[in-house]
Amino acid sequence: NYSRYCAFQDIYFQVFLSAKDYAVLPNTHANKLQQFLFSIRTKVIETMEQYIPGKTEQGVAEALLIGYRDNLDKELVQSYSNTGVVHIIAISGLHLGLIYGLLVWLMLPCKNKRWYRIARPVVVLSVLWLFTLAAGAAPSILRSAVMFTFIVLGESIGRKTNMYNTLAASAFCLLVFNPFFLWDVGFQLSYTAVLSIVAFMKPVYHWFYFQNKLLDMVWKLNSVTISAQLLTLPLILYYFHQFPNIFLVTNFVAVPLSSFIVYAELILLVVAPFSWLAAWVGKFTGLCVWLMNRFIQQMDVLPFALTDGIKLSVAQAILLYVFIFAFVIWLLQKSAKALLVSLATLAVFFATKSADMIQHRQQQKLIVYNIPQHSAIDLAEGNHAHFIGDTDVLNNPFLHNFHLKPARIQYRINPTKNKPVSFIQDHFIQSAHTKIILLSKALPHVKGKEKIPADVIILSKNPPVYISRLQEVFQFKQIVFDSSNPLWKIERWKKDCDSLHLPFHSVPEQGAFEMDL
Repeated sequence: NYSRYCAFQDIYFQVFLSAKDYAVLPNTHANKLQQFLFSIRTKVIETMEQYIPGKTEQGVAEALLIGYRDNLDKELVQSYSNTGVVHIIAISGLHLGLIYGLLVWLMLPCKNKRWYRIARPVVVLSVLWLFTLAAGAAPSILRSAVMFTFIVLGESIGRKTNMYNTLAASAFCLLVFNPFFLWDVGFQLSYTAVLSIVAFMKPVYHWFYFQNKLLDMVWKLNSVTISAQLLTLPLILYYFHQFPNIFLVTNFVAVPLSSFIVYAELILLVVAPFSWLAAWVGKFTGLCVWLMNRFIQQMDVLPFALTDGIKLSVAQAILLYVFIFAFVIWLLQKSAKALLVSLATLAVFFATKSADMIQHRQQQKLIVYNIPQHSAIDLAEGNHAHFIGDTDVLNNPFLHNFHLKPARIQYRINPTKNKPVSFIQDHFIQSAHTKIILLSKALPHVKGKEKIPADVIILSKNPPVYISRLQEVFQFKQIVFDSSNPLWKIERWKKDCDSLHLPFHSVPEQGAFEMDL
């Protein structure tokens, strides 16, 4: 629901302007803090672009350090998402933790100084909040900044903090500041991941015992990754409709390597005034980023790397959470009631999934997608869909993933090259109960005085037709203008439809057109 999302960002209206419709006024009341933060971001970006070779490597380096994602390659981001490591290029607690650890280490030599107790929280919190604001103050990093604030202040007054209380207090403060954070996906994933780690990391870690310190360190890292997945799994399936099957392997390599890269970038910023030294550090950092990107891309092409096309409703996500909590209680406390609750919840979950799958196997649906300057139609029968439209939509990963894929997941349909049971020929589509006319060229010459019956007429590719002429030739119930038509032409058609009292649907203005056949 894009309109609701915009409302949560305090955006209620939008207008499209050309360059001649507006003028940029001189800024006489600039916010000094904002100017300072933007100057920091600009300086960091300039340094990365100057000393790190490769556009792709520069984009990842900027995202890793300050959360600047405008230069990220879209296909590379998809690879990170498919392999379960996209969180490392989203500024979060991992980055603040690295900076916090570095600050504590740098201040250790001053531990016995009289001013250390007062200076330590001031320096640490000042740097952490400066980094948070410079990185854009996304909900995920705000959560970490508030948590670290409570932790540092507690330590400074000699109070040990409870992680559950700290987590709840940070969430409360952020929601008081902006209640709409509750609907932010990053906020939800951030808190569920940290809560999951706090609650389940130790029990998972105690599954195995290794005397070898190296193996113990490897298992500790994997236990953090596994525990983080427990409570984030329902959200990942609900929002992203996929599950990275090899997340353990990719996180085991990418998390330490990304941490090392962040420290290398910080060193690069420090030595930036010395161009000869910065050039070497930049090349080394770029090589590390290239190695990480290459590893992620190679893992992404594995045939078993991703389970995709998962559909989950809100109710089913809640059922998954009930199952996880009940099952964990059974594992930790050996409670028979918890086991029964987990099994019953799992049975209800699979029953609802089966009912949904059976329902969609019986569907017959026409979908006209809203893709600017493109024609795209899915004719769905059961779990299969025949695509009619521009091949650019299928060949362009962004257009396919952004427009076609969500609807196909929603209706559980898979594209097929075979024609469906419906009859398709030239301008004419007929299913068991519905007749559809698709016009993308001039109206063909029709003999006879009787009107051709049709349920829907779809105008595509700006055909040179008049609505009055369509009414003379066809007897139809609905006319649809898809997004491949220019808006000025659609406006003219709409006026003709209003004058003739004909129902119409403008896809560019009203959104995708859906119809059960």
